[in-house]
Amino acid sequence: MSENLTKPENQVYKKTDVLTDKVMHYCPGCGHGTAHRMLAEVIDELGVQEETIGVAPVGCSVLAYYYFDVDMQEAAHGRATAVATGIKRVFPEKYVFTYQGDGDLAAIGTAETIHACNRGENILIVFINNGIYGMTGGQMAPTTLPGMKSSTSPRGREVETMGNPLKITEMVATLPGTHFVTRQAVHTPANVRKTKRALKKALEYQKENKGTCFVEIVSNCPSGWKMTPVQSNKWMEENMFPFYPLGDIKVPQ
Repeated sequence: MSENLTKPENQVYKKTDVLTDKVMHYCPGCGHGTAHRMLAEVIDELGVQEETIGVAPVGCSVLAYYYFDVDMQEAAHGRATAVATGIKRVFPEKYVFTYQGDGDLAAIGTAETIHACNRGENILIVFINNGIYGMTGGQMAPTTLPGMKSSTSPRGREVETMGNPLKITEMVATLPGTHFVTRQAVHTPANVRKTKRALKKALEYQKENKGTCFVEIVSNCPSGWKMTPVQSNKWMEENMFPFYPLGDIKVPQ
């Protein structure tokens, strides 16, 4: 019986060589590890490990270059899409992706994100949205929900004084340079499969050279939200998803 289970055709999951053996630094229950796994599996299944270049900026994913066994470049805070633009223009045959959090991409990196998408740079942008600055202490982010508490909005985000949350994915979908824009999640097996399909499409589209692919992954932050992983997933479903609905926003015509 055990011998049958070890046969490749009977294995639901198998180790991917695109992920290293290093122990990840992410907090227990965080969605980053699953998102890493899905992206690594896609790179592996497409057989493009040697042709892929990733860009890791500052934030929770600052050490992503330890975990992906592909060429990786560190970028200054918020500048990942600018760095990826340069890499893709020098090596147009490569598969280039950025992996960014909401503070990096939608705050200090807003300009780089918008202009890269508007130019239609032929890269994949992976955007992890947990509505908070995770690495630096749980401060309010551009994506923090109205009424949502953080270390810098202890009474909850007040729209009157702090503005509305930024729906960056809907914004970039309106730009002519974006080719494929979607919002997914990784908190259940079904959502994991949908996210993996979206990432695979996004990388495959690079060969068509028709513009920027943008994959948002709504995730939890148990540490920043001061919840257990189970509580944070439930809170995400009840609060994040109504404001950031899952699904394709812009698909190739």
